[in-house]
Amino acid sequence: MNRRQFLECAALLITGATAAQAGFTLTEEQRVYLATAPNYIAKPGEFLPAEQKATLAMLTETIIPRTETPGAIDAGVPRFVELMVFEWLTPEERAIFLNGLNDLMATTKESFGAPFENLSEKQRTGILEELEADASDSPWYDLGNTGMGEFVSDAPFICKLKEFTIWGFFTSEVGATQVLRYEAMPMRFDGDYPLGEDDSSWSGMVI
Repeated sequence: MNRRQFLECAALLITGATAAQAGFTLTEEQRVYLATAPNYIAKPGEFLPAEQKATLAMLTETIIPRTETPGAIDAGVPRFVELMVFEWLTPEERAIFLNGLNDLMATTKESFGAPFENLSEKQRTGILEELEADASDSPWYDLGNTGMGEFVSDAPFICKLKEFTIWGFFTSEVGATQVLRYEAMPMRFDGDYPLGEDDSSWSGMVI
């Protein structure tokens, strides 16, 4: 099963959608995987210790905070990210992510005397902005890599964190129905359909 097929399975595990609802047909290998995989909806991820989980959860919530619409934690994004890191990334990619997470936790405690999740919103945002500035020369930020661009295997921690957070949020039921607009029967595609000033985009759009 390749990465794209695994992502389809992961989306079903996280959102609870069926293959028909998601708009694709599962291969036999994918059916076997889904039949034997742990239920990630009903129980927490089992990979990270509690301290790392708390930091990861606040990182995702800092990227997509709860406002008048749900945030990353409401959508179960921390579990999604944890699953992707341990079940989809290669050992080398996983090491980049975990080293980045551990470095952030250590630096935060050294600089602020408190864990990331206990900092103010301004402090948390500042930390993420510094990480982005340090990673700005990564090919991950190239314009041609947006949408369905090439996967950057050695992308820095902040890049994969943002990628998985946005991916997990907008493929979740919460993100697709309460932030985007979900249409179960979209019928024909209209590429020039105007959006009102306060309208959300459609949940079928590529993020």
